[in-house]
Amino acid sequence: MEKLGFIGLGVMGGHMARHLSKKYDLIVFDVDEKRMDALDGAKKAGSVEEVGTEAGVVVLSLPSSQIVSKVVAGDEGLSGVIKAGGAVIDTSTTEPTVSRSLAEELAGKGIDFLDAPVSGGEGAAKDATLSLMVGGPQSVFDKYKEIFEVIGKSVVHVGATGAGGVAKLVNNMIVGSAFAVIAESFALGMKNGLDPAVLYDAIKDGWAGSKVLDVAIPGTINRDFVPGGSVDIHVKDLGYALSLAGSADVPVPMTAMANEIFKAAKASGRGPYAQHIIIQLWEELLGIDA
Repeated sequence: MEKLGFIGLGVMGGHMARHLSKKYDLIVFDVDEKRMDALDGAKKAGSVEEVGTEAGVVVLSLPSSQIVSKVVAGDEGLSGVIKAGGAVIDTSTTEPTVSRSLAEELAGKGIDFLDAPVSGGEGAAKDATLSLMVGGPQSVFDKYKEIFEVIGKSVVHVGATGAGGVAKLVNNMIVGSAFAVIAESFALGMKNGLDPAVLYDAIKDGWAGSKVLDVAIPGTINRDFVPGGSVDIHVKDLGYALSLAGSADVPVPMTAMANEIFKAAKASGRGPYAQHIIIQLWEELLGIDA
């Protein structure tokens, strides 16, 4: 490809774009000009339209389905400027129904679409070890797989268009529920006199061990709530999962409970912070001195 575009240079996108700029002639856009200024090795665009005009393939890393829809199909969006034979690759967590709708619109103009959400948090984005779950035609996945391999360690084609989004929502259901049970269980331990650092050392190599535990408890002990992922984002993603479950008539009580916990944290003003900050809800309720 002659030039690759990238839109959305946030916590995840900024790192992904940096890696891609080392291999491709990259043009980028973000509504925050400071994010573009911080990225060396890429041309800075003045608009979404400019990216789509100059790049035949455009990668997205955006915060919501609504924004993805606007960037792709809105006024001055990508669908009106990318040439036939090009592609849009969406690494955002986007609702599967939205991905399918956008893919259909783009297909009518001869433009390919892949939903390719990522997992692993900011650390994996920084180290280019993300896990990508990709939905779309096999032939299109094969054509652009090399892009994914620049930013990720695990790249799996999970099925047709929208399947990547379904897989990511399943991932976030598990992650959200894990954060919630870790918060309540460590609060129980602390209320009964256990040092959280000692408790973590005692259980981390057993069946309770997980990547979520390895993020949540050191972060809690150090009072480090700088977001890789945030409470706000998790509320959004769990909401998408609940909507998908409702449309498929699948009971998801654990996800519903986790969602209420994250909503409570957001309502308390903790939305911009890392997910494990939800433990403060228990600390305040129980009078735990952290």
